[in-house]
Amino acid sequence: MKAAIYPGSFDPLTYGHLDIIKRSSEIFDELIVSVLDNKKKTPLFSVEERVKMLEEATKDMPNVTVDSFSGLLIDYAKEKKVNVAIRGLRAITDFEYELQLAQMNQTLSEGALETMFLTTNLQYAYLSSSAVKEIAMFHGDISRCVPEFVAEMLYKKFGH
Repeated sequence: MKAAIYPGSFDPLTYGHLDIIKRSSEIFDELIVSVLDNKKKTPLFSVEERVKMLEEATKDMPNVTVDSFSGLLIDYAKEKKVNVAIRGLRAITDFEYELQLAQMNQTLSEGALETMFLTTNLQYAYLSSSAVKEIAMFHGDISRCVPEFVAEMLYKKFGH
């Protein structure tokens, strides 16, 4: 059985993330979508809230499980016995950053962790979690960016 991990902040989950999740779940027998608990960032949503978001959004995808982790991806992947990480790319600037991470992970894992890049569907290429949060903060329409339940959670966070 071939498995992969799609790690990320998912703060919040967007349709771009869901596009990568859906397509990855069609390539791999098992996909673990895992929320990174990054101590360097101050997320809008807690790890638990982001896990719940992902569980709700992927509930109809039987080969997708949702988890969370902190620390190095290579250690998490080893613990899960998975040797492929999925990363989504929107633009060339994403590629430069993600390539550096992929090379570092491959070196640190002594070749045990490969990274597979998927380009985001063009209809979601403009999306970023940061932009979605900013639009929601000013009560803008984010219906084309995130599922309805995520939009409700965002508006609630911003007191709308």
